[in-house]
Amino acid sequence: MPEISVVIITYNEEKNIGRCLDSVKDIADDIVVVDSFSTDKTEEICMGKGVRFVSHKFEGHIEQKNWAITQAKFPYVLSLDADEALDDGLVEAIGGIKNNWGKDGYCMNRLTNYCGKWIYHCGWYPDRKLRLFDRRKGCFGGINPHDKFELFEGDASIGFLKGDILHYSYYTIEEHWEQTEMFTTISANSMFGKGKKWSWVKLYVSPIVKFVQSYFLKLGIFDGYYGFQICKISAKSTYLKYHKLKNLYK
Repeated sequence: MPEISVVIITYNEEKNIGRCLDSVKDIADDIVVVDSFSTDKTEEICMGKGVRFVSHKFEGHIEQKNWAITQAKFPYVLSLDADEALDDGLVEAIGGIKNNWGKDGYCMNRLTNYCGKWIYHCGWYPDRKLRLFDRRKGCFGGINPHDKFELFEGDASIGFLKGDILHYSYYTIEEHWEQTEMFTTISANSMFGKGKKWSWVKLYVSPIVKFVQSYFLKLGIFDGYYGFQICKISAKSTYLKYHKLKNLYK
């Protein structure tokens, strides 16, 4: 039976971290929180729940998560963000494969709560994520701030687990706008560092395509008022990302 380490990165997550930790306590053999020097009660909450708490300078989401998984006691790792939690179905599924681990990694769906509403469209669900894996078989990649675990090429095998990661994303629309400003700056800098180019089509056409896809093709219209807000901000995010990349080239 493999033992599982749960690895979570944090920065000022007092609002979320307790819920996250409580959701994994029945399936975790080791829990480590890697924190970027929080100034709120994140550390106090973690210490109160008896988990390992490590401080480490944040140099990017991908870099932080790759460093964080090296702190796990066991090679089998469940990686979560502090604003996520496991539902009962996923807890049961993970408990089941601990007795029958047969893959290099396991994907699961993520269901997002936006301002108190569960979002089933807009391209936000099922939002499948590879979050349970043998850390020896891959590493985090992607383009900051959007990290993803990638198994090394070869004979890597991936399974799927029923149940959802519950993602408590934004409590207000204002929070979404604030993070969009921050994340588009990070994305633009990451793309610039990788030599990716901007174009007038990407700057002005891509946001329109993004809105049409999210709101109409991916049925964001069925998520009501918040669905419209999500699709609008997603389109603006696409514009901002390329606008900021254009400014970097200037």
